[in-house]
Amino acid sequence: MSDLTPRTGGGAAARTDADNRYKAVQQKLKTLGSAMDLAGGELEVLFRSMRTNATRTEGLAVDIANAELDRKFVEMTNQVSLALGGAAVEVRKLHESAEEVSGLADEARRTHARLYEGLDTVRSGRRESTPKPGFFAG
Repeated sequence: MSDLTPRTGGGAAARTDADNRYKAVQQKLKTLGSAMDLAGGELEVLFRSMRTNATRTEGLAVDIANAELDRKFVEMTNQVSLALGGAAVEVRKLHESAEEVSGLADEARRTHARLYEGLDTVRSGRRESTPKPGFFAG
């Protein structure tokens, strides 16, 4: 059987608050990317384990059939093998999605830095406070 156990708190998701300052957005994107990287790794392990268990279960069904046990046990074991194989395929898709989100978070972080890092440097270097975003919109 599988030795995988659920984990909690392994990759804290980015806080979703109203703090839209440059450094806060950069940190949120970094946290999101890291969480997706962690999830991707764990999903890869889960996929391999499920695929291995599906293969083992298929072999078990053959062994049951060769032992001439009741046909219903062979069918039930085959159904478990098929279910594990199908679930493994879906876990693989979820893994690919996590990798995609991680890449997009990194890309968004780079784009955000390219667009706003200079402005943040200017604003952070001033002694005078600047108006909040939207102050001049009328």
